[in-house]
Amino acid sequence: MKILIIGSGGREHVLAWKFAQSKRVKEVIVAPGSDGIDEEAGCRSAKIQEDDHQGLIALAKTEDVALTMVGPEAPLVAGLVDSFQEAGLTVFGPSKAAAKIEGSKQFAKDIMRKYQIPTAKYESFTDLDKAKAYVERVGAPIVVKADGLAAGKGVVVAETVEEALEALDDMIGGRKFGEAGASVVIEECLRGEELSYMAFVHGRTVVPMVTAQDHKRAFEGDTGPNTGGMGAYSPVPHLDGDWLKEADASVIRPMAEAMVEEGVPFTGILYGGLMITEDGPKVIEFNARFGDPEAQVILPRLKTDLLEVIEAVLADEEVKLDWTGNACVGVVLASAGYPGNYEKGTTFQLPLVDDSERQRWFHAGSKKNQKDSDAIWQTNGGRVLLLSTLAPTLSDALSETYNVLGKSSWDGLFYRKDIAHQLK
Repeated sequence: MKILIIGSGGREHVLAWKFAQSKRVKEVIVAPGSDGIDEEAGCRSAKIQEDDHQGLIALAKTEDVALTMVGPEAPLVAGLVDSFQEAGLTVFGPSKAAAKIEGSKQFAKDIMRKYQIPTAKYESFTDLDKAKAYVERVGAPIVVKADGLAAGKGVVVAETVEEALEALDDMIGGRKFGEAGASVVIEECLRGEELSYMAFVHGRTVVPMVTAQDHKRAFEGDTGPNTGGMGAYSPVPHLDGDWLKEADASVIRPMAEAMVEEGVPFTGILYGGLMITEDGPKVIEFNARFGDPEAQVILPRLKTDLLEVIEAVLADEEVKLDWTGNACVGVVLASAGYPGNYEKGTTFQLPLVDDSERQRWFHAGSKKNQKDSDAIWQTNGGRVLLLSTLAPTLSDALSETYNVLGKSSWDGLFYRKDIAHQLK
């Protein structure tokens, strides 16, 4: 059969690669796709944009696609799944109504409050003066979040009242994130370690995955501005075990149940961004799709056929997943200046990996360079590449990843050299 994936980033690249491994998959089409995805055997891009619902539907019908999976959040929030379902097509992802779990932080927080799913205390505001008065009353540290989608950048962890007030001026006053910041959620600052916990979900059917830990801050030591993610690793040995059982019982399954009770049953990848606090796991955010870069370190560990997993979940079967005991590390290379302003068009070469069976480049913001054959690739986005390494231990995976990255100077690009520093 043929599979269609919507999107063009590193998450969609690893999804295409994983689906292509299935013996039942004839071809994986990715729209709009990327030059990096076109390098994968059995995969090709179709230059149709994520917001072209009718164009994507026509593609799925013309190519006789058996299953479509939507990668990024924007088309989910825009109702692409609804459009596909109305056209009689099989698609794995949440409806527009269910995708509000990511599209509106207030929507998600209100459900968590109603169903007593552990999360930070919060209040929501659209009025700048009232928001500022609240911050001045409760003090700092405090977290200011744009209510809508902001590509992982609409969160400010303010250590001082002044930082929080500046964030409010940027979001509500200056519309730094457009209408996504017209409403804000202000919440208590949770302390602990973050954990990414995802599950395949269809209504009340929940199939959890292994965990990962993402690094959101741009620079070493978890400093600098928030990004879409600078690297990740899986498993997270010091946070698995009892914490994982509690997160499953108190967060993921209750949220799936709550969405059903609210009349907006969730189908797709339910992502719980958790903070493991002294009082147990608490939700930082819910997302409606695979995390990026978490997908690039979790999917290489999955031994079960991804197509068969999704088919089973859509049939309401809580299938048992088979995972490799190996660890996986992913390090992102980003354009200099990211997540702020950055230039496109910087040329680079990909160094050879040490072991092509266990190491892979997943492309996010790159394209083929048509002008210089000596430098095949050039940058075309903020997060450009991720090198993913599967190895017997996390220590091995880290050393092998950084060994390859150290082979090039990466002019115009940067990467964090301390991924998984929590383990040291």
